[in-house]
Amino acid sequence: MRRFLVHPIVLVTVMGAAVAPANAATAVPHIRGTSTVPVYSYADAIRESVWVKTPLDNDHDGVPDKVAVDIVRPRTGNVRVPVIMQASPYYGCCGRGNEKELKEYDAAGTIAKLPLFYDNYFVPRGYAVIAVDIAGTGRSTGCTDTDGREDTLGAKAAIDWLNGRAEATYADGSPAVATRWSNGRVGMVGKSADATVTNGVAATGVDGLKTVVPIAATSSGYDYARRNGVLVAPNMNEYLFNLVTSRPAEACARTLEHIDTGSDDATGNYNAFWAERDLRPHASKVRASVFLVHGLNDGNVMTNHFALWWNALRVPRKLWLSQGGHLDPFDFRRDEWVRTLHRWFDFYLQGLRNGIDREPPVSMETSPGTWTDQPTWPAPGAHQVRVRLGDGERTWVDDPDLWADAAAADPNAQVAGRIAFLSAPLTRDLRISGIPAVTVRVQVDKPTTALTARLVDYGTTPRVNTVWPNEGIRTLDTESCWGESTAADDACYRDTVADVVTSDHAILSRGWQDAAHRVSLRFRVPLQPGRWYSIRVPMQAMDQTVRAGHVLGLTLQQSDFEYTTPTTTGATVRMDLSGSHLTLPVVGSARLSHLAAAAPRVEATATTSGHKAIERQRKSWMY
Repeated sequence: MRRFLVHPIVLVTVMGAAVAPANAATAVPHIRGTSTVPVYSYADAIRESVWVKTPLDNDHDGVPDKVAVDIVRPRTGNVRVPVIMQASPYYGCCGRGNEKELKEYDAAGTIAKLPLFYDNYFVPRGYAVIAVDIAGTGRSTGCTDTDGREDTLGAKAAIDWLNGRAEATYADGSPAVATRWSNGRVGMVGKSADATVTNGVAATGVDGLKTVVPIAATSSGYDYARRNGVLVAPNMNEYLFNLVTSRPAEACARTLEHIDTGSDDATGNYNAFWAERDLRPHASKVRASVFLVHGLNDGNVMTNHFALWWNALRVPRKLWLSQGGHLDPFDFRRDEWVRTLHRWFDFYLQGLRNGIDREPPVSMETSPGTWTDQPTWPAPGAHQVRVRLGDGERTWVDDPDLWADAAAADPNAQVAGRIAFLSAPLTRDLRISGIPAVTVRVQVDKPTTALTARLVDYGTTPRVNTVWPNEGIRTLDTESCWGESTAADDACYRDTVADVVTSDHAILSRGWQDAAHRVSLRFRVPLQPGRWYSIRVPMQAMDQTVRAGHVLGLTLQQSDFEYTTPTTTGATVRMDLSGSHLTLPVVGSARLSHLAAAAPRVEATATTSGHKAIERQRKSWMY
């Protein structure tokens, strides 16, 4: 779609009136100094549900769609409070957090349990916490459209209601007015699909949204469902729709048909359907501060989702990068996460000048359990270095049965369907921070083929084990508590520790490109057999250090049925090494001029594979 060079961006500090204390004229019981403190009873909190009218009617019943909003708020008398908001499609089907918590209601239909710790911890400290059922899920009407306008504008309507710009009713039809208790200041938080909605609402620039905390969020629906023209899995958006919908099939048949035709699996093209789900062009509309969290080894929501969004933002922002996979920081850095999130919300929602805006904005896990702070991301001094891949030619045939473990292991062995390139053992540490890419000059004997690239660190060291389903953690039998509890909603969660293993290699970054989409993701241009093409394979953002004594490797293959579902053509690829190169965003003066081909020419026999996108991936989508 675009060619990206990632450059450091200096933190923009825009403060002043935007974070003025919401109740500056009066003494506020829950504020002491520069922090909120737990003074309100969680057990005695007000629990209620309202239905907020949205501007859409995508179930075509002639009535505006309504999103269900469950509220837990403190009894503060005349003190109006800010709101922490979660909007999710998963409250009724799949659960939230490591323990897969669902919403629970009492016999009267009143919310009794909200998932996660936010209400237990923050309500006693003077925050209301609300949980929004995305349209067509839970108790909402309308139809989810998997990160489209309905999902975004439904969640936005809840913020409009909190600021007196939208209507809502209780279950009995009586009007619900939020401005009696809400001061209009809202912070959104969520992981995965919830975080994608959070990004989408922020990109509307809605008034009242002061900060967002997206965890493992997508920033482009196309990049989640496609790898530069290569299909991730068939019918992905339809699968997600059917996973979360709570509406009768006939109510949302037209929406589901639109998702099916709009996503256009047959071509893999970027089109109007995907443009609606592409947030990056709208980053300039974001007015809220942003606290991003992402795993550097997230194999579900790939790292370019955070990197391209982060670099497009022009608001106050903060970033945590872990060595884990698709994880919530509550499960890999719990104490520090709760403390930091508390200070972040206090600053942006309560107006308390606690100094968090003056701290280094980037915190990164450099090795298991070791965190370091830095002023920007990519790392200061990161610059693009071109690495040669040698001379001569290599030829290989597509082998759809070749999976990543076999393709990355033992790079000096002859493996049908892949070629490998290796550096000499490094004489000093090599830090790579940013988005790498490989450009290959190739002839292909078919109209197209998928091209797959991987950067590999060969060297024995302890690493976080991010294999699904644990994603880098082990869940213990012990518990710790974060806030106050009731009989229906306790604040205690099972403890976790990092799952660390010692391994002799690790994949640092992956990249894919459909050769027929080399010119544009909007259309295909078939290859002509016998003609040479230079094709760029963009890889995923990374920040890893290859240690002295280790070897940096690059592997290339065609079909990757572990992370994609390509149309396997059985192509033979002939590669001109002198016309090909790797581009690395390198930090500092460490030098790497070339990689050498690791194995002699390999001729393989094309095979026909029955692989589909593996069940591991289908089970992990967006949770």
